[in-house]
Amino acid sequence: MAGDNERHTLIHEELPKEHDDPLIRVLHGIIRNSVRLLAVLMALVIVWGVADVVLVLYERLMAPPVFLLDYSDLFDVFGAFMLVLIAIEIFINIRLYLGSYVIPIQLVIATALMAIARKVIVMDLADIAPLYILAIAAVVLALGVTYWLVAKKDHY
Repeated sequence: MAGDNERHTLIHEELPKEHDDPLIRVLHGIIRNSVRLLAVLMALVIVWGVADVVLVLYERLMAPPVFLLDYSDLFDVFGAFMLVLIAIEIFINIRLYLGSYVIPIQLVIATALMAIARKVIVMDLADIAPLYILAIAAVVLALGVTYWLVAKKDHY
């Protein structure tokens, strides 16, 4: 098993520290440090997003009638929660990329599924055209099948 993981990492190492061309080595270093900066920024976005969830929930609960959430309030709160969860998934993608220089395809697809699920959860069907709903359904189906195929491939 360890040999498979090592082989898998070596095949996908896009930004090696060693390279024949000094310019490419410098550019790889710049990209690796840019990804680190993205990780720091995403962590800040997550903290900011959690603060936003708290604020949205507080505002909705304090609006009359106090401590009651109506239908639209719940969708606003669920949407805020889902945004933070999507940000966490993106951070995990960045962290995995930093740790192995491998793009975690299954996790990227799962993140896309979560993002489209958020869209479906907060969608107001009264304001949406039928063609838009079909397009969202096609995206969900395509991502679901892709996720299943990637998971099936990794299983064998």
